[in-house]
Amino acid sequence: MSSRLVSDEFNLLESLVDLPRYPRVIELGCAAAHLSRKLLQRLASSTVTGLEVDERQMVKNLQQPQERLTFVQAGAQAIPFADQSYDLALMLKSLHHVPLDLLDQALAEVHRVLRPQGLLYVSEPVFAGALNEVMRLFHDEKIVRAAALAAVHRAVASGAWEQVSEVHFEMPVHYLGFAEFEQRMIGVTFVEHKLDAATLNAVRARFEPHMTADGAHFVRPMRVNLLRRR
Repeated sequence: MSSRLVSDEFNLLESLVDLPRYPRVIELGCAAAHLSRKLLQRLASSTVTGLEVDERQMVKNLQQPQERLTFVQAGAQAIPFADQSYDLALMLKSLHHVPLDLLDQALAEVHRVLRPQGLLYVSEPVFAGALNEVMRLFHDEKIVRAAALAAVHRAVASGAWEQVSEVHFEMPVHYLGFAEFEQRMIGVTFVEHKLDAATLNAVRARFEPHMTADGAHFVRPMRVNLLRRR
């Protein structure tokens, strides 16, 4: 098990996966597909299908087309593609957003659409750290993150997957101030946060001690489970 500071997760992905050998990529819960867009810029032979359930994010994605990148509105639990259509699946901070009762189904669906020996890269935030202590005041993900990890463990235990590696790392996060934190973390489209004044003040009070002359700096502890389809 390793631990390191990673500012660009594409570099970590590239160190773990021989990407030219896995050109057909599907990203599940792609949001704005930042990493997939970078992947396509680096690898001319690759194609990416991005699945996203949030309608507002889908509108934004379609307004920013990119060659060899296709967006589809769908969830990981019901992937609208044929068996063995992809070489590599990416789930970047998205597995814990799958409904709890559909986690096993989602991983079974990923297994179905990957070719034999295809890879699943699951990157998930760990429920720890100073930023998590701020976030949990209005968005406590302890249960869903634990459920996501348990689903990965069940998938491996089933024999359908082989775990290639598990990597722990920390990702730096910076906010110029509380206003930016509020816009990026409370005003997100995929979760409707409606904070009352008392909760908002509590969040601000927990955030403000982290402010420095150039803003608030955090590190987000992360974990990657890289699985190979049997």
